[in-house]
Amino acid sequence: MSTLINYPKFKTLVKSLTVGKSLPTAIYLHQSALQTVLPAELYQLLQHTIKHHQFEHPWNVLKLFKRDFKLTLLYYPDFETYAYPQLHTSITVNLLENTFKITDYQSSNNPPILHRKEAFVLPNHPLIEQFKQHTREGEQIGLYQNTKTIGFKNQWEKLIKRHGYQLNDKGDLIALTQHVPIPADTTTHAIQRHKTAINRDRLSAPFQKLAKFGYLSGDYSIQDIGCGFGDDYNECINHGLNINAWDPVHKPNGHKVQSDIVNLGFVLNVIEDYDEREQTLKAAYALCDKLLLVSVMLINSNIFEQFKPYKDGVITKRNTFQKYYSQSQIREYIEQTLNVSTLPFGQGIIAVFKCPALLEQHHVELQFNNHAWQHITQRPIAKKLPERVKQSVFEKHTELFEVFWQHCLHYGRIPANDEFELSEQLRAIINSHNKAFELAQSQFDYAEFEAAQQKRQQDLLVYFALSLFGKRQAKSHLPNRLQRDIKTHFEGLNQALEQAKALLFSIAEPANIANACTHVFEQINIGEFNHSQSYTLPKQYLNKLPAILRVYIGCAAQLYGDIDDIDLIKIHMRSGKVTLLKYDDYSKKLPLLTERIKVKLAEQDIDYFYYGNEYPLQPLYNKLNFLEPNTNEYKTQQRFDKRLADMLKGVPKAEWPDWVILQKVFKYWKVELKGDRFLKN
Repeated sequence: MSTLINYPKFKTLVKSLTVGKSLPTAIYLHQSALQTVLPAELYQLLQHTIKHHQFEHPWNVLKLFKRDFKLTLLYYPDFETYAYPQLHTSITVNLLENTFKITDYQSSNNPPILHRKEAFVLPNHPLIEQFKQHTREGEQIGLYQNTKTIGFKNQWEKLIKRHGYQLNDKGDLIALTQHVPIPADTTTHAIQRHKTAINRDRLSAPFQKLAKFGYLSGDYSIQDIGCGFGDDYNECINHGLNINAWDPVHKPNGHKVQSDIVNLGFVLNVIEDYDEREQTLKAAYALCDKLLLVSVMLINSNIFEQFKPYKDGVITKRNTFQKYYSQSQIREYIEQTLNVSTLPFGQGIIAVFKCPALLEQHHVELQFNNHAWQHITQRPIAKKLPERVKQSVFEKHTELFEVFWQHCLHYGRIPANDEFELSEQLRAIINSHNKAFELAQSQFDYAEFEAAQQKRQQDLLVYFALSLFGKRQAKSHLPNRLQRDIKTHFEGLNQALEQAKALLFSIAEPANIANACTHVFEQINIGEFNHSQSYTLPKQYLNKLPAILRVYIGCAAQLYGDIDDIDLIKIHMRSGKVTLLKYDDYSKKLPLLTERIKVKLAEQDIDYFYYGNEYPLQPLYNKLNFLEPNTNEYKTQQRFDKRLADMLKGVPKAEWPDWVILQKVFKYWKVELKGDRFLKN
């Protein structure tokens, strides 16, 4: 069979579909919608394929692949009669190879099932309201919090039971007797929203991010919506910032003012009404000119066991409503509601840049200004001057030239006039920055400048590679500083982008990642190296890594957000993953793992693992591997580890216990760990 259309055309036509259940890799349509929805060429291809292969199996759902030249015919016998129908058979056709595969699920104990059937059909389908009602019921009790676990019958039914419900013969949700029924909207008046406000003795998490990224510099006007008791507002006012705040309970007389930055901090969580939640988000976005910051509480597995389900959230013990999200869910919700792209600033802290120039500036600052440039903090050492140049221009103004040289090292080039705050003073002495550089390079170590040039070029490639990963079109919004960098370090923007694209593509090859990790470990001998599997190292070494690893980790950070609070980074060499590790206090001799975040680059998804509740706290027994040898910290860690090993003598290190059991070991030895010291009981 020769296909009627080629793959590029197929891919374009599938991408053009606006009706159907759309997932990252495929789009699904019910048979009743095909003639109306499918472009003529796709519909003809479908009919031709069925006729050519003489398929006689029944089917009622079509799956069109977005990334492959394939389609699948799916049969759900109970599509119209049961809320969550089971898959009976599937026929997957490889249109390129002209082959097909039939899979029978009739004897499966755990077949795939369907949800959200209203997405598969046209708006005029006679049962669409019934389909929508089933979806609303599931949303109201929080069944769609984690969509990765609900695609199969057994997991779905266990989830329903965990929430206190069971399914009847039509798939309706029926409350078990020991649980409350699905609440009606008439009960919302009892929810105590005002009790969600909390007192703080420091800036809230979203305001800390604003401060970290330079948005509390005084250059931007700020609106805080849902300010609670106003602790952030008071702190900003005391620093002379232009900020307004409003809260429906605690500051109802506050002002809502069109502002550069709008903060919607932990507000969406406490709104139980779907329409009001959406309106609140849209109103906040309309109020901002440059940046909207949305923060929410993130889900963990214990939430629904502790509290009563209510709509798509829970009722807490204080009778407040809380809607919990995963990182991907809150991003998806914001993007779909506002039709925008989002950028994570941290866990549950999502930024929406309304100003493209500010977005690009943010990425520039993030890539370059976050670096611990040692040249900024260390004064350069001038060469000893010969007698004949005593009383020269340089000697008279040595400090000024030292500061200028620091800026040259920072940029990896001669700074422009507006990039050096003492430019006017310097030019009054020596006419131009070019002449100042000629003199400075003769007095300082030029090799240091060459190294700075190479470092800056690598920084730029990392920046552009991450721009490509984030699908940002930066050409029309490049800051002046970046344009100067490109002019100095590349032939032009196109060359920079081509090299960056090659760098980005290189992270897809496991051998490249493995080779880079091996080279780094051999060079610094810091961290835990598991040959050909993974490499774990402290976060502070991030900017010392080769460009390929910085991009690899940078892609993970784009999905997760700011990694400022991360202690260790684990690079998986083969699986396209990066794991971020947080400890209770990494400065301790025996830090306890509190959170493990696994970022899956290929799937663009994140898994969170919390220790202390879901999993027992896990001590970091091999901290010595992450310290610089021959330092005082290394030596004291060695002594601590020896004391610990003596108490666990005979137990292989791979089997050393979690924190709960370790405390029993301490009790056996009649000692207590206080800080970093073992005290006798």
